[in-house]
Amino acid sequence: MLDISFAALDLPEEGVLVLPLAEGAELTGPVAALDKALKGGLKRALEAAEFTGKKGQQANLLAPGKYKKILFIGTGKAESPGKPEELGGTIVASLAKETAVAVLTASPEQAAKLAFGARLRAYRFDTYRTTLKPDEKPKLAKLRLLTPEPNAAEKAYKTLAAIARGVEFTRDLVTEPANILYPAEFADRAEGLKKLGLKVEVFGQKELEKLGFGTLLSVSQGSAREPRMVVLQWFGAAHEDEGKKSAKKLKDPIAFIGKGVTFDTGGISIKPAAGMEDMKWDMAGAGAVVGAMAALAGRKAKVDAVGLIGLVENMPSSTATRPGDVVKSYSGQTVEILNTDAEGRLVLADVLYYAQQRFEPKYMVDLATLTGAIITGLGHEYAGLFSNNDELAAQLTAAGASVDELLWRMPLVPLGESYDKEINSPIADVKNIGSRAGGSITAAQFLQRFVNGKPWAHLDIAGMAWASKDSAVTPKGATAFGVRLLDAFARGFEA
Repeated sequence: MLDISFAALDLPEEGVLVLPLAEGAELTGPVAALDKALKGGLKRALEAAEFTGKKGQQANLLAPGKYKKILFIGTGKAESPGKPEELGGTIVASLAKETAVAVLTASPEQAAKLAFGARLRAYRFDTYRTTLKPDEKPKLAKLRLLTPEPNAAEKAYKTLAAIARGVEFTRDLVTEPANILYPAEFADRAEGLKKLGLKVEVFGQKELEKLGFGTLLSVSQGSAREPRMVVLQWFGAAHEDEGKKSAKKLKDPIAFIGKGVTFDTGGISIKPAAGMEDMKWDMAGAGAVVGAMAALAGRKAKVDAVGLIGLVENMPSSTATRPGDVVKSYSGQTVEILNTDAEGRLVLADVLYYAQQRFEPKYMVDLATLTGAIITGLGHEYAGLFSNNDELAAQLTAAGASVDELLWRMPLVPLGESYDKEINSPIADVKNIGSRAGGSITAAQFLQRFVNGKPWAHLDIAGMAWASKDSAVTPKGATAFGVRLLDAFARGFEA
């Protein structure tokens, strides 16, 4: 893991130094003093490199004075600079082959956010790689942020570090192969979060049968791996019964619900072989919920929240659900299953209904890699947002924009009544698929049948859970999309 520290503004005399500079900005403070000591060497080098400070522009100065390297990075226009998190990610990517780097920052807030971005970008998952070549191994081990107030920067980063740990936890879960991370193992790892102060409950096969989770169990019944439901509670708001843990009860919590299909073959409606290996991350919604709950607990968020995840493995076998089967959900509604590869909505149906019945949340937000149709519609730039509540939709959209986890609102009732008719079944209360057209919308309509008009939003993150290339703060692979979004959303409810 990248060792991050904060120090006073005094420039080091050697090593690798990074100097962020805005467009048209003059060299000031310790940088101006360094330039003077180098007899104007910095200014001349910047002119030779035609460096203007444009966002993302770099000027690499080799060995001026005792330094191994000085790197200028443009931060864009002073009135609208680039985000410090992105700058941190750029620095880590640009200097990955260095061992130690110091960065000059203008404020404690910039230093903390830059460190946060650097940590997110530095994430690696090398658990099963036993023959890494020297040039494949991470070299950047230490990042020092030089700031006017190192103690204030350290304090601000402590909160961001808790969020980073939640992101890293989720990325680990999503990256794990399905033979390692199956429902019981996922639940065990979630239980490990008790150390953060979360109350964690795990429901196994017998408990789910007793509850009557018919739609969730219909997905898992073809697998030798038994299902789980995990409930994580965070008591962050002030309670009258503070200190009486046995009596403590969540009050108007926000509820996060995650789809956790640890591997999805499609069941009897089996998927094509090509690309099926990607279905190990069909549990990314559940991963994001667990990571977000870890973040809230880690930073001691002053809000009551509950996370619920349904964990199953969807496999074809002699015991698997058949297309055409009818099952009874926890809500009492019957469901005709026409396609066993439309399984995530079956998992969420029971968990959504349980969440509202038990916890009476103020808002419910579910996250799921639910449909390929959302990728066709939105690509890999936005997650689809479906909601029956305008205020909730607006809050989620704003939260996502604040952390660059973007949402695009899609049609839903009352605009989508015609879509809802698509899932009426002739022999049951509802069927689990509509026609091919508007697949992500009819999937959301199915979920809405199980929320009883409660304020609710569904985030279809199928296009956002895994990245095929690096971005500013996310290396190629598992993104943990949703962790930072849910954390930002929760801040709006903190006392």
